[in-house]
Amino acid sequence: MDNGLQSQAGDESLVILQSLLCLLREKNVLSRADIEELTDRVAMRAAQAERDPLPCCAEATRGAAREMARIGQYVGQHYGGKHRRL
Repeated sequence: MDNGLQSQAGDESLVILQSLLCLLREKNVLSRADIEELTDRVAMRAAQAERDPLPCCAEATRGAAREMARIGQYVGQHYGGKHRRL
């Protein structure tokens, strides 16, 4: 697959993921705390990419962590909800 098609597939997947997370939050299937936990898990996976049992490109995992943080911030501001307890 060439880079143009990979970028397009990645962009399409990102739009689907963003829309799905927002839809699940709107329907109260996911709480703000759930999204915060998911954000932390993605960040942890990025930080430990070399030991990940499901190998992925380290650059991709760091990008995923940044994007998940951005999605979490948007969902938190737009839909609100309680933060998780620490």
